[in-house]
Amino acid sequence: MSDSNQFSLLGQRRFAPFFVTQFLGALNDNIFRNGLVILITFQGVRIAGMGAGQLANVAGALFILPFFLFSATAGQLADKYEKSRLMRSIKLLEIVLMVLAAFAFVTQSYTVLLAVLFLMGCQSTLFGPVKYAYLPQQLTTDELVGGNALVESGTYMAIIFGLIIGGISVAADYENQSILASCLVVAAVFGYLASRQIPSTKPVDPDLKINWNAWTETWHIVGFAREERSVFLSILGISWFWFFGSAMTIQLPAYTLGILNGNEAITTALLVAFAVGVGVGSLLCERMSGHRIELGLVPFGSIGLSLFAIDLFFSQPDAQVVAVNSVSEFLARPGSWRILIDLSLLGAFGGFYSVPLYALIQDRTERQHLSRVIAANNIINALFMVAAAILAFGVLASGLSIPQFYLILALLNALVALYIFSLLPEFLMRFLVWILINMLYRVRPTGLENIPDRGPAVLVCNHVSFVDALLVGGSIRRPVRFVMYYKIFQIPLLSFIFKTAKAIPIASAKEDETLLAEAFDQIDKELDAGQIVCLFPEGGISTDGEIQRFRPGIEKIIERRGVPVIPIALGGLWGSWFSRRSGGGLRKIPGRLWAKVNVRIGEAVRSEDVTAASLELLVRTLRGDDR
Repeated sequence: MSDSNQFSLLGQRRFAPFFVTQFLGALNDNIFRNGLVILITFQGVRIAGMGAGQLANVAGALFILPFFLFSATAGQLADKYEKSRLMRSIKLLEIVLMVLAAFAFVTQSYTVLLAVLFLMGCQSTLFGPVKYAYLPQQLTTDELVGGNALVESGTYMAIIFGLIIGGISVAADYENQSILASCLVVAAVFGYLASRQIPSTKPVDPDLKINWNAWTETWHIVGFAREERSVFLSILGISWFWFFGSAMTIQLPAYTLGILNGNEAITTALLVAFAVGVGVGSLLCERMSGHRIELGLVPFGSIGLSLFAIDLFFSQPDAQVVAVNSVSEFLARPGSWRILIDLSLLGAFGGFYSVPLYALIQDRTERQHLSRVIAANNIINALFMVAAAILAFGVLASGLSIPQFYLILALLNALVALYIFSLLPEFLMRFLVWILINMLYRVRPTGLENIPDRGPAVLVCNHVSFVDALLVGGSIRRPVRFVMYYKIFQIPLLSFIFKTAKAIPIASAKEDETLLAEAFDQIDKELDAGQIVCLFPEGGISTDGEIQRFRPGIEKIIERRGVPVIPIALGGLWGSWFSRRSGGGLRKIPGRLWAKVNVRIGEAVRSEDVTAASLELLVRTLRGDDR
């Protein structure tokens, strides 16, 4: 594992020019879109008989429609061709579009601006698969969370600046919008210059034959995404976040005008609050996950999204009668800070929710298909975002208010989260483990580089507490199949986690010879499938904190299946809650609550060198005097 933090990537050529390029692209998107929506909303523009609220939803649909139409082709191009060259070409296209947009703003050609918005969606469609497939080719696995967090926070920093620049540009030059037009062209030019510094990144499938039939290729790449169940469910999870986030933010101008009785400056403040939250939440992901892809943050984020969307409804359920014309007037009104805090926390929990999912997709997808899987993600995202626009259009047309719509979104989010977590309990299990190791203990893993990224291995560990399996499993990025005493396996609540993690219950020959034989068969089956299996060879939890004699079961396992064995030592658990008293039961609360626990992972032992006695000595040595 890298000891550097995510910000060190900003000083490296493999990341910095790419970061600036995508930042300026997102900045330009938001200067354009915010400027357009503010003009439509606050100048009373009508197109084809549609008012501001309807046009805002139509504009959102126009921007994301290309993701559905052209992502299949974009994914193929990103896999077939060298990525830095593709990014430069896409940024050149952006310059052309921004020149056209500048002309349309100056001439107040709103129909042309909607057409440009659609074309910008096409340009973003081309860039998306290249952007997310570039990261895993240039970053190591333990840098993926930090890299994605920087991209996500950078994107939302760009949103903040885009909102501010777009809003100020519109307000400063209401007559001809020449300032707004100039900003768009300048940002596009600098984005292209930054793209010229991106290092060459070889194509992953140069012999790929492009299928130009978007319909058939869409089904093809969705098939790639479905090959790994956790990847496909992560795509669904990300798509729901885009549904939720777009449905929330696209209503903010109308929410400001109709509910808060404010102006475009207040709209900008609300959007900035949301964007700051996402940026901060994304950056916190690396620290909270310890450089690992921590799926436990996903349910944590989902819970926060529902809670603060509900609170946003209660913070201002009815329209204000008195108008406010500045941010300072808005903040002086009771309840305004609550609205800003709710939006900020919605953004932060959105960052906790989305960053681990992006990292999981990049880590668990075959590199040869990654761009196309990202394209499949974009297609499904687009479908969900179009559905969000349709839902918003229908709900608001039915007479419900925007705060009521936010309440509906909060309840839908809770239902969708429960459904996804029921399909893939790994998310919920990791959440419970994450809470355990971050709120009840201070876990410090070392030697994680000794755990192989692929292939079978057996872990052997000393047994100090009832939650040793959770502590080891929560520290290791790969799923681990634990072998545990059947009575511990049956402990209420913990049994749900153990079953979800596909733990293997075992008993002594005296207690249940059939269960013992089944356990050995299941261990061999898991190793044959390339999984990691963890044993506690002492055969029971320590009653005095000392390591007991290792039993010979490990030797029988290795005789059947010769795989490497990795020693692990737990230290600092003895005397804490969940460790045993001398009488055998749990210690009383608090029992050294929030104890510092060391998880020390040693180097692998070759199968031919494995004996129970030698492994016991290695674990004793790793643990030292730290009970």
